[in-house]
Amino acid sequence: MIRTLSLVLTAGLALTGAQAQRNFDNINITHEEAAPGVWVLYGAGGNIGLHSGEDAVFLVDDQFAPLTEKIQLKVLELTGKSPDFVLNTHFHGDHSGGNENLGEAGALIFGHENVRARILEGDNPASAPVVTFSDRQSFHINGENVRAHHVHHAHTDSDSFVHFENANVIHTGDLMFEESLGSFPFIDLQGGGSIDGVIAALEKMVETADANTVVIPGHGKLTDREGMVAYHAMLEDIRDKVQAQIDRGRSKEQIVRARPAKRYAGARQGGFISEDRFVETVYDSLTSSDG
Repeated sequence: MIRTLSLVLTAGLALTGAQAQRNFDNINITHEEAAPGVWVLYGAGGNIGLHSGEDAVFLVDDQFAPLTEKIQLKVLELTGKSPDFVLNTHFHGDHSGGNENLGEAGALIFGHENVRARILEGDNPASAPVVTFSDRQSFHINGENVRAHHVHHAHTDSDSFVHFENANVIHTGDLMFEESLGSFPFIDLQGGGSIDGVIAALEKMVETADANTVVIPGHGKLTDREGMVAYHAMLEDIRDKVQAQIDRGRSKEQIVRARPAKRYAGARQGGFISEDRFVETVYDSLTSSDG
């Protein structure tokens, strides 16, 4: 499943809208309970958060358009209902590709203002959220307080993490790639992302969590606050090592050869974002005029 996820994720980050249409016949939607009334759905692309209760069915992200019917069937299996709300954690097609289908089926699509703006830049405006927010959005449903918190220039410029306060579950979107994915993180610099922004976002999520928080990462398996702390430490360590070499006048090629991320390569080497590519991204982010 992890290998399939990695391959499909590569496509999802590179392609959106109609370009992402490919054969998903062999993809199955599976689930794992994060807390009572909250599940993670695995398939192809970003992990989906599902919350259900007496009032409504709430999804965080919706993967690729060709998987909508399979996702709907899984939601029906778990809840006996259809999705009422969808919240996109960011604009990438492996997290928002099902928007148009689910919207046509009656779901109301939410996202940060930049999710809508970025999707409107593409070729499928019907996928854009119809309700947007600038800083945070709250949903009071099923006896739950669901809070979406925008974080600036992190994985992209459109990211939000989602906190189910009573269930004590956080969906990170692509602010976190859990280790079992077998890949270094992806930071979309062209999409407004930055290494410092991701680190700051992790700090905010860690502050929000406690020792009992269940964490749904954007990709990979369920984890916890300790997993987020370790992920933050990894990013901060690599960032600081790259910055130190930049300060010494080293070139990008010299820094890549020095392998500042070598310590973490064992678990994450071989994925679609290689060690070298990630170090290059960190360098480009730190030396960009945009920060």
